[in-house]
Amino acid sequence: MLSFEEYAARDGLALGAMVNKGEVAPSELLEAAIARAAAVNPKINAIVYEFHDLAREMARARGSGNAPFEGVPFLLKDILGDLAGVSTRFGSRYAPAVPATADAELVARFKRAGFVPFGKTNVPEFGLPPITQPVLYGPARNPWNLDLITGGSSGGAAAAVAAGIVPVAHANDAGGSIRIPAACCGLVGLKPTRGRNSLAPRMGEAFGGLLAEHVVTRTVRDSAATLDATHGPMPGDPYFAPPPHRTFLEEVSRRPRGLKIAFSTRTPAGAPVHPVCAQAVTEAAKLCEELGHRVEEASPINDPTLIFSFMTVYASGLSASIEAIRLTTGREPSPDTLEAMTWNLYQTGKFVTAAQYLIAITLLQRASRSFAEFFEPYDLWLTPTLGSPPLRVGEVDLTHPAASLGDERIVNFTHYNPLYNISGLPAVSLPLHRDERGVPIGVSFGAKYGEEGLLFSIAAQLEEARPWSAHFPALWRATARPPAGGEKP
Repeated sequence: MLSFEEYAARDGLALGAMVNKGEVAPSELLEAAIARAAAVNPKINAIVYEFHDLAREMARARGSGNAPFEGVPFLLKDILGDLAGVSTRFGSRYAPAVPATADAELVARFKRAGFVPFGKTNVPEFGLPPITQPVLYGPARNPWNLDLITGGSSGGAAAAVAAGIVPVAHANDAGGSIRIPAACCGLVGLKPTRGRNSLAPRMGEAFGGLLAEHVVTRTVRDSAATLDATHGPMPGDPYFAPPPHRTFLEEVSRRPRGLKIAFSTRTPAGAPVHPVCAQAVTEAAKLCEELGHRVEEASPINDPTLIFSFMTVYASGLSASIEAIRLTTGREPSPDTLEAMTWNLYQTGKFVTAAQYLIAITLLQRASRSFAEFFEPYDLWLTPTLGSPPLRVGEVDLTHPAASLGDERIVNFTHYNPLYNISGLPAVSLPLHRDERGVPIGVSFGAKYGEEGLLFSIAAQLEEARPWSAHFPALWRATARPPAGGEKP
């Protein structure tokens, strides 16, 4: 079997290339991933459900497809990661453990790209808070520091990739749920343009268009190649993103020149963020200048209606999700089957009228126009991904009777992320900084609608200048012999 050092030394594309060259079998990669999970998952609680036998069948069927990720082990998120024969529970005791009857279109595309799913990853209940500590599964822990959170809602996915279990894992994002965990765990986390990946066959859109699907990765090129494999509409989709200028993987090899980049080190309301997060942006801006880009400080106008409108849509979406389960199971939701934060927001969502919902959508669309206009003179906008370093596990009690997404610790931590869900614009978090403890601190770049290619291009340029893969969590040393010749695996 492939050793951890051999397995972890390569990203997903490199592992797929090994399979396509006949240097390793998909079954060997899968067993390496399963062994790695057995070694570290008890510490980080990233994987909450395993289906090894099904995965072994899929691995035996791979090896001659010449797909970009041929035979590469993969993890699906316990939200929307529907795989036939496997249940999706949204991290909730209320959701029944009923196996899916068919693959989601995105999962089918992951499989056609060569990925071999073998487990589901930890999530907060219904993906609500940016903290992965559900009652159903227990808290996920950050491989960089086990006392810290992984972010959410793709917290289990990010922990698994950061811990070396897989190079790529499924993630989705309705308010920062790809970018926040990526920032906490030192990964690349791109939220694509609205409509870039289809939500077929079950949905046309989710949460009023807030939600986008993709992955978290260690390298920029893995993120780009995965999006190449998954993007594109399905018949009946309500909308879809404009076609890219070229493949996203081709964008990784292009080095942008003379971009005009705005940056901000403050919150949407103009308040300061944690000093280490501000420092991360300042240093990233300086690096961009060194690479030949023009940088200036600027921010869009803060819209005070945004939070209320966003929460109206978010609460309505949650209420719809819970009501759908109630209608199909006949079980009444209650404080005994839902966590306090979920129950409280569900109560709010139940009483949002159709008129209030449509007004909220209109206000969000108006804000989206303003945000898009902000980008007219700029190619990119650089900000901290988070308002503070990762919080401590248990610092926010999601089961407290008064638990709320409006908790200041959550709002300040989440920072600018929902702006990109509201507007549908793409954004990427990059692990360009670390604090005094060695914990990753992410910075975020946003771009115009449909411009993921530019984000991949600048991300690859920054990855080359400051190669973050030269650093990895101490957990790697504790569970595997470090490779000779330095810290890089």
